[in-house]
Amino acid sequence: MIVVSDASPILNLAAIHRLDLLRALYERVAIPETVYAEIAGSADALPGALEFKAADWIEVRRPGDTALVTTLCVELHSGEAEAIALAHELRADLILLDERKGRAAAARLNLKVVGLLGVLVEAK
Repeated sequence: MIVVSDASPILNLAAIHRLDLLRALYERVAIPETVYAEIAGSADALPGALEFKAADWIEVRRPGDTALVTTLCVELHSGEAEAIALAHELRADLILLDERKGRAAAARLNLKVVGLLGVLVEAK
């Protein structure tokens, strides 16, 4: 299963020391470089920072479709835009997004979207 994530699901799970749920559910998760930088830049101040930094099952990738990223950046934060572009490029089975605008943009590209609540429900 190919899963791509934006920053918020990872940050929120790391904050409650439950980043392990993503590994248990999906084994591997891909994130774009911008999302990694966003998380790593704030991770030291967060609970779960060491867990995130040690998560070798999170794969950092660069989306190749820069035109799609540029188009998405008109309405979205760069991390969301890159996550959506990466999910589209990888033909991901799932993208983890919480923000409404990002979810709508992903849906327009026929991506299956799950937010943090959906991850928690699936884990239960």
